[in-house]
Amino acid sequence: MTVSDEISPRSPATKQSEKLVIIASSLGTMFEWYDFYLYGLLATYISSQFFSGVNDTTAFILALAAFAAGFAVRPFGSIFFGRIGDLVGRKNTFLVTMGLMGLSTFAVGFLPSYASIGIAAPIILVTLRLLQGLAVGGEYGGAATYVAEHAPDGKRGFFTSFIQTTATIGLFAALLLVIGLRTAMGEEAFAAWGWRVPFLLSIVLLAISLWIRLQLAESPVFQRMKEEGATSKAPLKEAFGNWRNLRMILIALLGAAAGQGVIGYTGQFYTLFYLEKIAKVDGATANILLVIALIISTPTFVFFGWLSDKIGRKPIIITSCLIATVTLFPMFKALTHAANPALAAAVENAPVTVVAHDDECSFQFDPIGKNRFDTSSCDIAKAYLARKGVNYDNVGAPAGTIAQIRIGDTAITAPDPARIDGEAKNAAIAAFQQTVEADLRAAGYPLSADRDQIDKPMVVIIIIAIMMLVTSAYAPLAAMLVELFPARIRYTSMSLPYHIGNGWFGGFLPTTAFAMVAATGDIYYGLWYPVVVAAMTVVVGLLFLPETFRRKIDA
Repeated sequence: MTVSDEISPRSPATKQSEKLVIIASSLGTMFEWYDFYLYGLLATYISSQFFSGVNDTTAFILALAAFAAGFAVRPFGSIFFGRIGDLVGRKNTFLVTMGLMGLSTFAVGFLPSYASIGIAAPIILVTLRLLQGLAVGGEYGGAATYVAEHAPDGKRGFFTSFIQTTATIGLFAALLLVIGLRTAMGEEAFAAWGWRVPFLLSIVLLAISLWIRLQLAESPVFQRMKEEGATSKAPLKEAFGNWRNLRMILIALLGAAAGQGVIGYTGQFYTLFYLEKIAKVDGATANILLVIALIISTPTFVFFGWLSDKIGRKPIIITSCLIATVTLFPMFKALTHAANPALAAAVENAPVTVVAHDDECSFQFDPIGKNRFDTSSCDIAKAYLARKGVNYDNVGAPAGTIAQIRIGDTAITAPDPARIDGEAKNAAIAAFQQTVEADLRAAGYPLSADRDQIDKPMVVIIIIAIMMLVTSAYAPLAAMLVELFPARIRYTSMSLPYHIGNGWFGGFLPTTAFAMVAATGDIYYGLWYPVVVAAMTVVVGLLFLPETFRRKIDA
């Protein structure tokens, strides 16, 4: 097929080529997201395998932090691979990123645990996550640019919406595999070694995806620039050294990508973690409910992409961010009532408070596992509640006051470490924890959600509502980012705001939100993070973000 065949929108060969472009690009990108999301889905198992020696809450937050490490380097991957993509072409660049991602994921399946090789295990794990992050940083911009540069005018939102579905489909594929393995193997075998199987299977998906992408030709826009000698000789300098282009990168980040990023990771990750760690729904049930919601909501990516070709990208993105700022808190409160009605009733009828002087309370997060949180009565009280995931409010008290946990009308005074030490202190803490545990049960706080009491249809409906915000914010984004920047530096320019918005603003959300919950005791406090960022995007987007859906992109 010649370049002119590819460019001509009316030839049968071109229509066949367009289908191949969409299918091949989408399947390859879906595979990369499958790899990337596996870690997030298996964070609970990974925390026990690679972060031993700290309390459960800290281990989980550390596992999420290692998950976030992959997001931290995504902008650097976008700069590195974006430059290559603008210099040598779209196709070859995302072949390299796919290989790097697949091999890094495959290696996680073989990685020995902390019990086998000690501190080397989490270090190697984080290194592999960094390689994955670099690969994803180069992948998305290449795939989105490649598809958009093949799309006819007036259909770029629709064409690139298929790329936008790949993150959710990749998550869905990973979820489905995890659910199937957990069901077939049983929880004990899956926790012991079965969690490695999805990582090992990625090598098969890598081979298939690489073969499919090798069938593709170069983007017609890049091919034309190359033939005319119009490609950039210094993409980084042109993209970031020119204030006009740099200003647009900042607007794209703060006025679109950041808000979309936090909404996306709230819907696809924080929702699952919230169900498991806070609402105490068992992992298998939480995964199944999320899969059902994903199946129903995923087609709306294509709808909103198509709609953005009709009414524009900006109104859809800004509206979804605005709705998120208003509805996230009520939707997650409704999710608690639907997923664990006993917990919701207990929080309302017998609220837990910690009465203590603020200066005697530590931040309830221990990244190195050395702090036992037993040097003050406040720490003893809060550490227990944080470990159990119990929602509580803080009530100030005069300095020197011995901390109390109040459950409804019942008050339990924490041990005072200043008056006892050694075995006596340990015994007093153990007795205090047993008393609090018994009083929590008596007040109706459940150890876990009762499967028979979960309102499963309502949980699915709420997740779908959250996912509709995800799809409407995300679907038009690829087309908008492509249209904002000139072809010669498009790969470099559009990749950076996307990966800062998704990799930093979005990728750090689960870790940050759970740390906020642990620090305050308020199970809803972590939602302030996405709400504030989404509100910022509404303001910046309304004031500065241009509409792009009628722009030409071949120059």
